[in-house]
Amino acid sequence: MTADSSAPENATPSDSDADSAVIFVLFGSTGDLAKRMVLPSLYELHRRDLLPRGWQLIGNGRGDRTDDEFRQHVKDAIEEFGADGSGSSDEWKSFAETIRFAGGGFTADDPGRLLEVIDAARGAVGDTAQLVHYLALPPTTFIDYTKAIAAHGLAKGSRVVYEKPFGTSPDGFRALDEAVHESLDEKQIYRIDHFLGKESTQNLHVLRFANGLFAGVWNREHVAEVQIDVPETLDIADRAAFYDATGAFLDMIVTHLFQVAAEVAMEPPASLGADDLLDARESVIAAFRPLDPAEVVYGQYDGYRETEGIPEDSTTETFAAVRLWVDTDRWHGVPFLLRTGKMLDHSSQRLSLVFRAPTDGPLTDTPKDGTVLTFDLAGDGAIDLAVTVKEPGSGTDLSVAHMTEQLDEVADGLSPYARLIVDVLRGDRSLFTRPDGLAHVWEVAAPVLDNPPAPQPYAAGSTGPAAAGDLCGGSGWI
Repeated sequence: MTADSSAPENATPSDSDADSAVIFVLFGSTGDLAKRMVLPSLYELHRRDLLPRGWQLIGNGRGDRTDDEFRQHVKDAIEEFGADGSGSSDEWKSFAETIRFAGGGFTADDPGRLLEVIDAARGAVGDTAQLVHYLALPPTTFIDYTKAIAAHGLAKGSRVVYEKPFGTSPDGFRALDEAVHESLDEKQIYRIDHFLGKESTQNLHVLRFANGLFAGVWNREHVAEVQIDVPETLDIADRAAFYDATGAFLDMIVTHLFQVAAEVAMEPPASLGADDLLDARESVIAAFRPLDPAEVVYGQYDGYRETEGIPEDSTTETFAAVRLWVDTDRWHGVPFLLRTGKMLDHSSQRLSLVFRAPTDGPLTDTPKDGTVLTFDLAGDGAIDLAVTVKEPGSGTDLSVAHMTEQLDEVADGLSPYARLIVDVLRGDRSLFTRPDGLAHVWEVAAPVLDNPPAPQPYAAGSTGPAAAGDLCGGSGWI
């Protein structure tokens, strides 16, 4: 084990954190993930003046680029994928001055140019600068890069960010977890899941715990089912090799949607501090019942096997829907329905609590979606409450009305990646995953991984296999 990180696990943002110098080493800096997510998020933080005053960004890669060539790569990524492009020339110029590139790769045997470039960065911002290593790399490389970080003396006191998935199987998770902890203390490790950085995901806590109206009904007596639904219209052409080796279940259900389910199902934490929030999240994940393959539907869209790079006999699922049970007193008997898929009829990211209809009184025959609380997790997010109302006129016919609050009208929030990177810089681990929870996630998924259902074909542009509808109660998919 190396020495503990210089920041405590339950650190909270402070002015002193913002003033501390940081050297941010981005491994895989010329890859797709860095281009689409990490680099635009760093620039978003720069434009909002949320990066530390002493800031250096070092891109690492196998190729050999000059600093100016890498700066141009960063600028191109920001202009293509950043929310507002590269902004003013002064904003870009001040950011570009902090960018360096260390080529020649990075292995335990050969650090390439990284050590000398880090030394140069320390000369610019100080020898006490906090090192942050961000692994925007395929998970198969995590062990090798972690060992290389330790081999070259870059582990002590550093913070290391691992992209998802943290392991691709129960055995793979255990091997990776063991290897990582040979070089790093747990409080140095940041396993990122951008769904936990979404404003709407975080607003779950505020809406539930700060409003007695919802706190009192957040349980099995009032909630009939919980739906977490992430359909996509996109295909997989731009990452065929990765997707065929992974599939929808591992890519979305195990990594993202289980974590969102835990955010809904957790018991009230003692506080929203990192330790208490992590304890509450991991505790409820431990109550997830292992999945029953009979309650899982896989699908594969027509034409998937015709995609370049996909084997003609591929059985990889491009659609997955599961019924998850949470064995706590609060949620016993309430199904958590998780669904995701490619090439469906629409794209959305929605979390819905479907409330029970009245069982007595004069109005029991209400619409199936008559009382639903929905969090739109896409973009800046929104909160929608559907309620049953009387239709105008002399009769008593019922319909559904919606009260919606767009979160971007309340505050201009950070993008999920930007929010999580800020937390890394400040040493706040409250929105990151912990190994005990991840270990149980793999136990929950194991029955399906060992005995996966055969994918059912579905037409591109449809709602997916019809069998997925059978997982729902009377409400259907909202």
